[in-house]
Amino acid sequence: MGKQTNPRRVADNEAMAVCRMLRTSPQKLNLVAEQIRGKAVGTALAELTFSKKRIAVDVKKTLQSAIANAENNHGLDVDSLIVAEAWVGKNITLKRGRPRARGRFGKILKPFSQLTIKVREEESA
Repeated sequence: MGKQTNPRRVADNEAMAVCRMLRTSPQKLNLVAEQIRGKAVGTALAELTFSKKRIAVDVKKTLQSAIANAENNHGLDVDSLIVAEAWVGKNITLKRGRPRARGRFGKILKPFSQLTIKVREEESA
């Protein structure tokens, strides 16, 4: 009697990758995630490569991981993949501070984010 396998969390024509503890605010990360939603993976990778945003490098790594998962784990065709979903969530927030005038304390919040990218294989028409 072994342990039962978990059911798949995504459909048969989908694969996903999650990146946790990204050192940026969810609001800034969502700006980059919006750029790739619904696009073909080749176009999305090209946009992330030439983006001026610092966090685009980590988003590109996550997208490449989702593509590799689709190809190696689920046997999907890389050329027909699109970015079905890309969503952003909050993670921890480091609380730091700085002494200010008259004995006060300036609060500095350093937020972390979480990114999930789901790619889907589209049937060629």
